[in-house]
Amino acid sequence: MLGTLTGRIGVAARGALLVLSYLVMLVAGALGWVAVFAVAGLAAVLGEFALARWSPPSATLLEKVGLHNAYRQLTRDLAAVLLVVAEVGLSGTELTLLLAVPAAVWVISVFSGALSTMIDRRNPLSALVRNIDLGPLRSAPRPPAWAAAVAGERMPLLNVLLVPAAVAAAVQDDVTPFFVAGGIALAATAVIGAIIGVTWLRGRGMGKGPLLPAVQHWLDSYRPEVALYFAGPAKDVYQANMWLAPTEALRQRAVVLMRSREAFSELADTRLPVICVPAGVDFMNLELGSVRVALYAANVGANIHMLREPGMKHVFVGHGDSDKQASVNPYSKVYDEVWVAGLAGRERYARADVGVLDSDIVEIGRPQLAGVHTFGAESVDRPFTVLYAPTWEGWLDDDPYHTSLVLMGERIVKGLLAVAPRVRLIYKPHPLTGSRSKEAKAVHERVVELIRAAGGDTDASSLDGTRHLVVTGRVPALFDCFNQTDLLISDVSSVVSDFVQSQRPYVVANPGGLPEDEFRREYPTSRAAYLLSRDCGELEKIVAVTRAGDDPMTEARRELKTYLLGPAEANPMDRFQEEIARLCH
Repeated sequence: MLGTLTGRIGVAARGALLVLSYLVMLVAGALGWVAVFAVAGLAAVLGEFALARWSPPSATLLEKVGLHNAYRQLTRDLAAVLLVVAEVGLSGTELTLLLAVPAAVWVISVFSGALSTMIDRRNPLSALVRNIDLGPLRSAPRPPAWAAAVAGERMPLLNVLLVPAAVAAAVQDDVTPFFVAGGIALAATAVIGAIIGVTWLRGRGMGKGPLLPAVQHWLDSYRPEVALYFAGPAKDVYQANMWLAPTEALRQRAVVLMRSREAFSELADTRLPVICVPAGVDFMNLELGSVRVALYAANVGANIHMLREPGMKHVFVGHGDSDKQASVNPYSKVYDEVWVAGLAGRERYARADVGVLDSDIVEIGRPQLAGVHTFGAESVDRPFTVLYAPTWEGWLDDDPYHTSLVLMGERIVKGLLAVAPRVRLIYKPHPLTGSRSKEAKAVHERVVELIRAAGGDTDASSLDGTRHLVVTGRVPALFDCFNQTDLLISDVSSVVSDFVQSQRPYVVANPGGLPEDEFRREYPTSRAAYLLSRDCGELEKIVAVTRAGDDPMTEARRELKTYLLGPAEANPMDRFQEEIARLCH
């Protein structure tokens, strides 16, 4: 809590300092204090860059309180004009030009921004597609990307040249430097404005863009029966990625439907056709009558735009079974069915009593785990490898035990790096690690530095070799890491449930210090785990026992695998296909 409060104060302080620099600049300009104006102007210009580069939350805060970027730019230009007026003797004509030049830049920027918006509305980027041929599309002309990027309120940034020009004019008692800088800004602005204006004129009368009708025509001809729907942000796209391969393997025609441009860009490679329609009204106007089953990997508000379709079965497949509260979200009762891996998932909903009927739960196993090697199924020639895969910090400020990383991460990594004989460490944190907690982010960075100092590869894209690895990208995937792992260390998360497929030994962190019986009772996925207390005192012994092959938890893991993932003889991909076929008929 203290760290969060300190972070918020820092965000506000940086924004306040930027605003103060503009106020000082304005007063100094009016009073003719050249040196003060120069210092404040430099602080304002560099401060804008620093906030955009290193403190976006500060810039966002200024926008929320009404101190928009456009207002700050107007203040800068006004301060520059005031300094010249205060320090340079001007004729009437020169005064008029002094005011007209920066004002002209603003006028052009306003009109170019309006025309740019009109161009976008003529031919909106209403959808994005992958693995789909929409044929030739006749669209309204667009300006060059660089011109479109600066049209509107970004154009007055060119007036930043007026700040040093005003100082030079004041020092020399000559308005010429100001007119030269203003002329350069005006000329550049005029060129961009002309490009935008000509593009707008060329596209008059072309009507609405053809993209959405082309997408609808493709849907009508392809007639998909299964839709994998994902409406989450880019940072959560891993949740959809894990269902791509099972959906590809279906006999029914399938499509991926998405709602975020950023998530669309981050979606893993797939052979499936992918359609992204960001706007709710556009998505709800699509005709999806051929779809019989919609699969949902995450509970998000925009799911409602798909759930409103009455002619299909809506199935929540989630993004991994775990003992965390997120695995029994009350939102789940809005779906026709909830598919879980095994009996553990069914009982988890029963204990939570969140309104999901037992008759609506279907056990299908985990079709994603087909590629995870079972213990003893392959011959390996590698160092004894430990995978440390902590979950992220979660949404609650008052839950320090959600992840082991904050309280135990450095001790775990130091302990593994010190084990003799040497073990190989693979560190793969949750994709959201550090996204909410600065403390978690700081610990993550220190862990990465520890592994780097030990000769590890801190930007690993391959699992080959014997070096310690930090894996934070989309590849290698988690399941690929499983196949290189002899011992997993993780938290109460779906990583544990999935790793049980391998029947290899695993450790679950107990940072809260719960008694062992209570911990195993509250978190059933830990029934076959070695438990690791906050001081990590058991770590060396656990590594020694599991490395020696004299593992007393082997039979417990075999029983737990059936409980978590279903009977070993039931092929989960076949089960997935059977349930899809049932709903499609």
